[in-house]
Amino acid sequence: MNTKAAEELPAVSVIMPVLNEERHLRTAVRHILEQDYAGSMEVVIALGPSTDRTAQIAAELVAEDPRVRTVENPTGRTPAGLNAAIRGSRNPIVVRVDGHGLLTPGYITTAVRLLGEMEAANVGGIMHAEGETEWEHAVAAAMTSKIGVGNAAFHTGGLAGPADTVYLGVFRREVLERLGGYNEEFVRAQDWELNYRIRQDGGLVWFTPQLRVTYRPRPTIKALAKQYKDYGRWRRVVTRYHRGSVNLRYLAPPTAFVGVTLGLLLGLAVHPAFLALPGVYLLGIAGGALKEGHDLSPKAKALLAVAFATMHLSWGFGFLTSPRSLARRVIGSRAPSSADVVAERG
Repeated sequence: MNTKAAEELPAVSVIMPVLNEERHLRTAVRHILEQDYAGSMEVVIALGPSTDRTAQIAAELVAEDPRVRTVENPTGRTPAGLNAAIRGSRNPIVVRVDGHGLLTPGYITTAVRLLGEMEAANVGGIMHAEGETEWEHAVAAAMTSKIGVGNAAFHTGGLAGPADTVYLGVFRREVLERLGGYNEEFVRAQDWELNYRIRQDGGLVWFTPQLRVTYRPRPTIKALAKQYKDYGRWRRVVTRYHRGSVNLRYLAPPTAFVGVTLGLLLGLAVHPAFLALPGVYLLGIAGGALKEGHDLSPKAKALLAVAFATMHLSWGFGFLTSPRSLARRVIGSRAPSSADVVAERG
């Protein structure tokens, strides 16, 4: 690309909230800096209070490349880190990347082009999970399977088009500033919540399979269970905060959790026939593991069924036990909009 064309490209700010990311941070930043984007670029890392070598690695990256700098995120929470990085950046295009996400070649160039072509407020693509251990291979297969995560295009792929949400996202700064950035009360589901507000504001959220980010899954069953319990807990908050945003597929994991739990309790306390409920579920995920795990080793294929169950039941438990007080706190934190003021006056 010639110099004149490069000068016409909008400058890009890549924002990255990190907490305990020593395993992947250097590689994630390298994948950003090696992008073929011809325009100006900066990388702003929001540092949470890590207990590993994340801060040291970030300092090394700053010393090695003038495009990289850091800002502080004392709370360690993702949405607060994102907002701190947005405030600490300056360019008209904002690219969100996580500390364990690896941009594929051409990601930023393609995203900036599509923002212009589609006149979109946010564009994004696929969360392409890839593991490094047998367990992570199993989780990656579950996270890219409709059996594991439903029909969300940013997990399983699909045709380009308008979407409810996308993975991470590449935004116009003016949109983020007008909407007040990420809602910092949403410890999880902050992407979905922001994209909901973008759509309510009349903006276009555009999904394309051309954009892929390699994602490293949680390394243990315990970590995966916590992740999906939090997903379910905060998705319930979203449905209470934004009435009308509920989707029928959100009810599948809670239904599975109730069915398995009731079946076990009634089977042990009342009659063994009730054990058919968890039995059918176990047969279903075992069959799903055989179908979806054809490229996996025998060990990873067996672990795939465990990953399915962990994701489904943890998400369902989190959704069902999400306290109303959490939603009330989130709703109470919202500054009244002009529409709210008009409604109150009416």
